[in-house]
Amino acid sequence: MSQIYHVLSRGVDKRKIFLDDKDRFRFVHDLFEFNDEAPVSNSSYHFYRNSIVTARRYIDDKERKPRKLLVDIHAFCLMPNHYHLLLSPRAEKNVSRFMKKLNMGYSRYFNEKNERVGTLFEGRFKSVLVENQAHFIHLPYYIHLNPLDLMMPEWRERKIGNYKKAINFLESYRWSSHLDYMGQKNFSSVTQREFLLDVFGGNRGYKKSITNWLKELNVKKIKDSILE
Repeated sequence: MSQIYHVLSRGVDKRKIFLDDKDRFRFVHDLFEFNDEAPVSNSSYHFYRNSIVTARRYIDDKERKPRKLLVDIHAFCLMPNHYHLLLSPRAEKNVSRFMKKLNMGYSRYFNEKNERVGTLFEGRFKSVLVENQAHFIHLPYYIHLNPLDLMMPEWRERKIGNYKKAINFLESYRWSSHLDYMGQKNFSSVTQREFLLDVFGGNRGYKKSITNWLKELNVKKIKDSILE
């Protein structure tokens, strides 16, 4: 397996970068579309101005010209003012190439939609090479548990009283790769899950272990890898 990076990009001044589901669908589309060595055509870039349904069909279109991936996207999660990615480059400098396309493309869409100008993201994206095996095994779970900040921020201190409620909330949150790892098709074409599914023991192994990780994950022990 090649190198693995945890990547985070945050809105400038911690502003929200996703204002509605249209924004979130657009960003998921961009994760797919910009993960390609080929330049993005104007037609594919602008196709999604008004149609979420069109975006979903486009991502899942089996007749599209095959992409030559810049990175493997192992996991992702969208939060109101930032997002997390777990990436492996397929060639040197491909993380930077992908992130430049992703942030510039989404910023252009966001500014046009909201009739604004200026920077959307807070400087250059943050990234860390995951060299510690103990940190690596925690990170996919950490990324997928992030949405609990919206409902149960006490999860970071391992103080959740109702784990079933927490898991149900995660299963209702579409804007990450968690559901695809659970075996529920959500945005399955966006991520390359084979490597992590082998580590987890398949969808069933991931589903069985997520509650245990929620109970046992010590965020302080992986602070050097979580970029927050």
